[in-house]
Amino acid sequence: MPDQLPDRLSNDPRSAFYDEALLTSGIGIRFKGVEKHNVEEYCVSEGWIRVSVGKTMDRKGRPLTVKLQGEVEPYREHPLAEAAEDEA
Repeated sequence: MPDQLPDRLSNDPRSAFYDEALLTSGIGIRFKGVEKHNVEEYCVSEGWIRVSVGKTMDRKGRPLTVKLQGEVEPYREHPLAEAAEDEA
């Protein structure tokens, strides 16, 4: 697995930007310098995140989301060196 994180990532399995292996390894997002835990999707090059709006659902039962513009910084919650040590 490469050390570089993708430019765009989604946690929706129907999305073309979904990567289950990467999501289970632990990805964190800082948006405008603040750590966010409700991010549904992000794009670094375009500078936006999509976050869920509380517990509100759309008519198909999916979380209602809003797109926010700003500086996006993805990071690994568990660096690769630590992950390798944990598996050993």
